[in-house]
Amino acid sequence: TEGVLKALKNRKDNGQGFGELAENIYFILLPLLCIASLMRGCGARSAQIPAAEQQAASEQQYVTEESDETKPSEITEPEEKNKEAAQEEVQTVSSGSSEQETESESETPVRSAAERKNPYDPGKFSYIDEISENITYLDENYEALQGIDVSDHQGEIDWKAVADAGYEFVFVRVGFRGYGEEGTLNEDTMAIEYMQDAQKAGLEVGAYFFSQAVSEEEALEEAQMTIRMLKGHELQLPVVFDPETIRDDEARTDDVSGKQFTDNAVAFCEQIKSAGYEPMIYSNMVWEDQFFEMDRLQDYPFWYADYEKAPQTPYDFRFWQYTEKGEAAGVNGTVDLDVEFVRN
Repeated sequence: TEGVLKALKNRKDNGQGFGELAENIYFILLPLLCIASLMRGCGARSAQIPAAEQQAASEQQYVTEESDETKPSEITEPEEKNKEAAQEEVQTVSSGSSEQETESESETPVRSAAERKNPYDPGKFSYIDEISENITYLDENYEALQGIDVSDHQGEIDWKAVADAGYEFVFVRVGFRGYGEEGTLNEDTMAIEYMQDAQKAGLEVGAYFFSQAVSEEEALEEAQMTIRMLKGHELQLPVVFDPETIRDDEARTDDVSGKQFTDNAVAFCEQIKSAGYEPMIYSNMVWEDQFFEMDRLQDYPFWYADYEKAPQTPYDFRFWQYTEKGEAAGVNGTVDLDVEFVRN
């Protein structure tokens, strides 16, 4: 229309026909065109407002009360079971993805392994003295007790010398399953003597079983053998499920899944608990990251192995095995060294 009017105006200016008629039409329609243009601009602006308001409400995380003009699809009322939580924490309530986020945040979380995170400050681990291999933990909230763990590989042990050197506890292997295809069960030949003599020397004693179980049934067999070995012996420390990978050799457990390893751990620990002992699980970073389903094992304390200057796990643990090549008075050759963390 504007082009036509301009053409008519040009014809007038050039002395061609339609002069006065074009001029009258031009000045009558021009205001109407301006009004129509303004209406189009206002309409576009008003169409953008709801989206802008919705985005601002989402970013500011405000809860909008539903009015009579609000469509049900635009606002989701909190479910009845979450009203108490909504009173404590402001939640975003909107359509689309915002609605999904609100529902996810309002759900009651399952107990996570992260709730039992590593409580120890890496900067507070230190060697006891300049020449010692023994690591301690310098924190007024904890007492760090020194200990060792042994099997019949250590041979004869002078337990009085061990105690005199400042060691306060020991974990004794009571048995193991072979890692070959048959997976035979074996008793540790020094277990009974170690437990009796260590207690006589004043050390607290716990026990562990080296597991190569490929099923819950085999894990229960290992637990039952452990209980038989411990019959008549009082322990001061937990009984440990100790599954390990075999270095530089094939093992019957190579293809066992993480779920199965976790099932085995639970089966062993519950059997030990039913016999009146406190169960515990031996682990390291690889097992916690690649094998164990840690959320399923948070009812049990952990004995964590890590041969760095400070433990690196994000999870909580009660005992730390910090070397497999330590030396202790009264023990021939190398021995594993451990720390127990006792909260004051």
